[in-house]
Amino acid sequence: MAVEDEGQGLRVLQSVRIKIGEAKNLPPYPGPNKMRDCYCTVNLDREEVFRTKVVEKSLCPFYGEDFYCEIPRSFRHLSFYIYDRDVFRRDTIIGKVAIQKETLQQYHNRDTWFQVQHVDADSEVQGKVHLELRLNEVITDGSAICHKVAARLIECQGLPVVNGQCDPYASITLCGPSRSEVKKTKVKRKTNNPQFDEVFYFEVTRSSSYNRKSHFEVEEEDIDKMEIRVDLWNNLTVRDEFLGELKIPLKVLRQSSCYDAWYFLQPRDNGNKSIKTDDLGSLRLNIVYSEDHVFPSAYYNPLRNLLLKSSDIEPVSASAAHILGEVCREKHEAAVPLVRLYLHYGKIVPFLSAIANAEVNRTQDPNTIFRGNSLTSKCIDEMMKLAGMHYLRVTLKPIIDEICDVHKLCEVDPVRLKDGENLETNMENLRQYVDQIFTAITKSGVICPTVMCDVFFSLREAAAKRFQDDLDVRYTAVSSFIFLRFFAPAILSPNLFQLRPHHPDPQTSRTLTLISKTIQTLGSLSKSKSASFKESYMALFYDYFNEQKYSDAVKNFLDLISSSGRRDHKMTEQPIVLKEGFMIKRAQGRKRFGMKNFKKRWFRLTNHEFTYHKSKGDHALCSIPIENILAAELLEEESFKMKNMFQVCQPERALYIQANNCVEAKDWIDILTKVSQCNQKRLTVYHPSAYLNGHWLCCKAVSEATPGCSPCTGGLPANIQLDVDGDRETERIYSLFNMYMTKLENMQEACGTKSVYAGPEQEEYSTFIIDDPQQTYKTLRQIIEAVQTLEQEHAQYKKDKFQKTRYGSQEHPIGDQSFQTYIRQHSECSTHSI
Repeated sequence: MAVEDEGQGLRVLQSVRIKIGEAKNLPPYPGPNKMRDCYCTVNLDREEVFRTKVVEKSLCPFYGEDFYCEIPRSFRHLSFYIYDRDVFRRDTIIGKVAIQKETLQQYHNRDTWFQVQHVDADSEVQGKVHLELRLNEVITDGSAICHKVAARLIECQGLPVVNGQCDPYASITLCGPSRSEVKKTKVKRKTNNPQFDEVFYFEVTRSSSYNRKSHFEVEEEDIDKMEIRVDLWNNLTVRDEFLGELKIPLKVLRQSSCYDAWYFLQPRDNGNKSIKTDDLGSLRLNIVYSEDHVFPSAYYNPLRNLLLKSSDIEPVSASAAHILGEVCREKHEAAVPLVRLYLHYGKIVPFLSAIANAEVNRTQDPNTIFRGNSLTSKCIDEMMKLAGMHYLRVTLKPIIDEICDVHKLCEVDPVRLKDGENLETNMENLRQYVDQIFTAITKSGVICPTVMCDVFFSLREAAAKRFQDDLDVRYTAVSSFIFLRFFAPAILSPNLFQLRPHHPDPQTSRTLTLISKTIQTLGSLSKSKSASFKESYMALFYDYFNEQKYSDAVKNFLDLISSSGRRDHKMTEQPIVLKEGFMIKRAQGRKRFGMKNFKKRWFRLTNHEFTYHKSKGDHALCSIPIENILAAELLEEESFKMKNMFQVCQPERALYIQANNCVEAKDWIDILTKVSQCNQKRLTVYHPSAYLNGHWLCCKAVSEATPGCSPCTGGLPANIQLDVDGDRETERIYSLFNMYMTKLENMQEACGTKSVYAGPEQEEYSTFIIDDPQQTYKTLRQIIEAVQTLEQEHAQYKKDKFQKTRYGSQEHPIGDQSFQTYIRQHSECSTHSI
């Protein structure tokens, strides 16, 4: 989901990738055992979007979990809560780490230890308030003049939903040196975006004819010493919950009699209360937060065209894509957006073939082919992750699930055996698992995605042509990717490849490590298998597989996935599970009242159908064929007073579903949209609200068959695996080129040195691969021109935005630190440019 900029159609896209490492020195449990069972959650403000597994009996729990998501809304804090689960499965908060959005870049892509802080309910604040203050002169019945402040609370947005509930109300207080006058709004039920629109009047000066003792208790009260305080509360049965406050001094009305602004809610002022300083331990995190400002597609045409013709440039080292790999500090930085861009435009195979050919021609030893961290290897890794994710799921997930759920003992290192364990039994358990996985892989060639097979064919041909005397090189060139960099890592860390939701426990992780090592060696086709193991016990275990049938199976599999005539059979012959999980659905019946209408169900989406079940593994209660999904869209909160709801539109009616959080709702909508994109009867318009009480809440039309009143947000590619935003990836490539502009200029200078003098390279330029100085120089000039043009567009956009932006607007409420930082940076830039 993107934030649109009305002026230029610019989209602001946010994403975050988090590695949750470990916690250290958590406070001991106040009991004889002292140990805790802990898990960690990731929250956008207070909305949980991810939860790790529970690590039992530890004060230094290791999680080792990765989480990535597109962030579909604005937020103020990225928060991490550490919970303790006791024997009764009750969850107690130990503490939290809260990082302000504007400081995330300080920790970009580096491991950082954060101190765990106490969680004070009064400081757990999110949301913003729209308030209008007006100073009125009032003429009394006796023709005297007095002043009143009219405080109009218009609305709030983004209040927290706690335990599924948010029933907010506000108290508005006029505070002065000698008095405090409080008034309250009505309670708004089941909404975290309440529309109050209530006005409250406070008398701030007495009339000039007033001769009795004033209730102000002073002869004249100074308006400048007064303030309006707004407190937001969640109406609960026992004790109302504080949601945040804001304070506005009345001196803001000195300039104008009307003051209208948005404010961020703030934590309660503790006054002189002491803050707990107990040591709650620390949490190790690695956070990569990105915010892409994406212009309309036409802005990127020059740079995108330059990139897309890279495979046609001779030599390929002089192409824009290869140059990006040369100037980036890490090849992975360049590989990710390049591969996604080429996949999106259907040019991945010629590009990978071109850079692979160039690398093979520079390789001297066939035994080292594609073994380094080159641009080629990183690009092919990324291509396999994108194109092969569902292939991995079909091939490995059933066996990985069994290994993780059954917990058979598989340790084969005699030194690691525990009391009561039998080495022969463990070896047999491990051998069975390896056999199962090996068979699943070598029998899966027919469903290997076509794009992977086409790339493997080009690798095989390039290697065989370069090393004609080595008959095995056509196999090792492919096996170094499919086994070494695809299947083996997925077995080792199934959570990183979406095969399991969490990092496996230590025993299972050890089993997967042993299986991964064995599969890697089986696929390597090395001459001396046992010698490839450092550990003697692994060499002994490998004797089970030292038979010709295993080598033959590997070669047959590699032949199949890298042959020129190979095309995969239609993968829709067998259903592929794309996504599943518990959500809440509204019953398909016509009951109008009561929560009985909403039920928790297990939802499952394959490339054939969308179903829901009473529990996981039960028969389907309802099945919607993919061809019957006409649209998947968000549902406005006002329909049922419930957050994170979306609708799956069918020919007869819509199915209304509530996801657990905003990230999950977006994920479901995206994948339902992708999988149904080619349906001939897909809707172009839909109703953003529900049909209730005989009419559509959005457009008030009374007929349920009335066509929608809002355009659908579809337009995504039909290919589930390769769905990519091409403009966003080009923007990211522009950002990389811009970041490494100095290196581009150095490379340009190196081309000049080579072409003019053709002498020995200067040491500072020796890191660049420059095969053709003139062609490389030409490409570099085009890159720099395209990047500088885009940089000017970004600078103009920032300037225009700066001129249009008002502090206190809905986009930048008062209290927005990121806006204040932006103002400071803009001022510095303006001063520098002057």
